[in-house]
Amino acid sequence: MEISAEKVKELREKTGLGMMKCKEALQKSGGDFEKAIDYLRKQGLATAEKKSARATNEGRIFSYVHTNHKIAVLVEINCETDFVAKSDDFKQLGKDIAMQVAAARPLAVSRDDVPTAIIEKEKEIYKEQVKGKPENILDKIVEGKLNAYFKDVCLLEQAFIKDPDTTIEAIIKAIIAKTGENITVRRFTRYELGETV
Repeated sequence: MEISAEKVKELREKTGLGMMKCKEALQKSGGDFEKAIDYLRKQGLATAEKKSARATNEGRIFSYVHTNHKIAVLVEINCETDFVAKSDDFKQLGKDIAMQVAAARPLAVSRDDVPTAIIEKEKEIYKEQVKGKPENILDKIVEGKLNAYFKDVCLLEQAFIKDPDTTIEAIIKAIIAKTGENITVRRFTRYELGETV
């Protein structure tokens, strides 16, 4: 199938990917623009998975202060090179994640960062809630409730405030696919006026 240069250019502008990759995506999707974007996203996510083991020693610290001046956030996001750290995509990602932390109040970056004592306490609460259920399904119910808890308190698993159909982890993977570098959220701090320490 012959793909016009204009269509390839349009897809390139929308995705930020190379001409050959965009042409390949349009050919694989029979010229359908939306299917080509889906194809590129799937390819990019696969690439992002491979890059997740690479070291991230560069990056930036982003800040956000809410309009009422009662909530402030600092977030450290790392990447592989200073070149990517200075890119508009990386800066936008930093702003979005800082705003996410302010609005969604995550407890930790990922499940691995949630203290064991908190996880055990949550399990106890859930076991108490489902008391009397058959033993064979009790653990599955508790596990399901714990997974829902992680989606609520772990930054990477939270629904993105600007697009609830996607997660923070997914938007990071999209930027990894676009920049070609591994990107990680190292840590964050959220301040709220009057909150107890």
